[in-house]
Amino acid sequence: MAALRGRDFTGIRDLDVGELLELLRLAAELKARSRAGDRPPLLSGKTLALVFEKPSLRTRVTFEAAMLQLGGHAVYLGAQDIQMGSRESPPDVARTLERAVDGIAVRTFAQETVQALAEHARIPVLNALSDWEHPCQALAALLTIQERLGRLTGVRLAWVGDGNNVLRSFLLGMTRLGISIAIATPPRYGIDPETLRAAREDAASAGAAVEVTDDPAQAVAGADLIYTDAWASMGQEAEAAARRQAFARFQVNAALLARAPRTALVSHCLPAHRGEEITGEVLDGPRSVAFDEAENRLHVQKALLAQIL
Repeated sequence: MAALRGRDFTGIRDLDVGELLELLRLAAELKARSRAGDRPPLLSGKTLALVFEKPSLRTRVTFEAAMLQLGGHAVYLGAQDIQMGSRESPPDVARTLERAVDGIAVRTFAQETVQALAEHARIPVLNALSDWEHPCQALAALLTIQERLGRLTGVRLAWVGDGNNVLRSFLLGMTRLGISIAIATPPRYGIDPETLRAAREDAASAGAAVEVTDDPAQAVAGADLIYTDAWASMGQEAEAAARRQAFARFQVNAALLARAPRTALVSHCLPAHRGEEITGEVLDGPRSVAFDEAENRLHVQKALLAQIL
């Protein structure tokens, strides 16, 4: 889609509904072609810088593989390679990289770092994760829902656990496509009011709804997909013990699945802490699509890169 060429992707709302749907269409096409042994060199000669201040398995591998499969190349720059904020400022990093590569994917803590790179770089900047949003995970979840359920509009997603960056991207992206989201979080660990307000407005416009409860069983009733994530994200390690206590009854386990429809699927953005937010029995069970979604990170990012770079 020519309209995306050269644009930043700092959050899920950088794409309108039509652009989201076209990206999912292209991702499905590229996935099918890849499985048939056809990998078009759409990014031949292109280079993507991976500026990662947080460790990664899926994000690094899928971005590097995406560039390779489309004929391009990725350059990985870890936290110690740049020491952004101490050795070099984000604006200086942006101005340096724009002269050597065609795009920047940044995995960082503060959303302000993503915004600073986007503001000062003349090349596209993609949010590969920040503490505020994880838009690529939302794209992968959407592709997985579309594949497994055959639709987006009318789907009901139950979120059980922490009101974190993944949930924020889900709320700001999925509701615009007619997906209803029921959120079950402990008191004090919910999503921020502004995100909730915006998501409810989007949901109402799309014929969907956003519900909030502190009862996981209530959230999963009628769910098509049950979603969870780690109780303590990177940077919250000091809170881990307190969070385990607060989230104890928010585990996605066989007992909770019994309160949901038999057809309900389960996913997790990974890495999973087995025995905490989800049991191994559920994560490895027949209703889990977590690893399908992890694969789909590759395909949605290929589509995103092909359209933007």
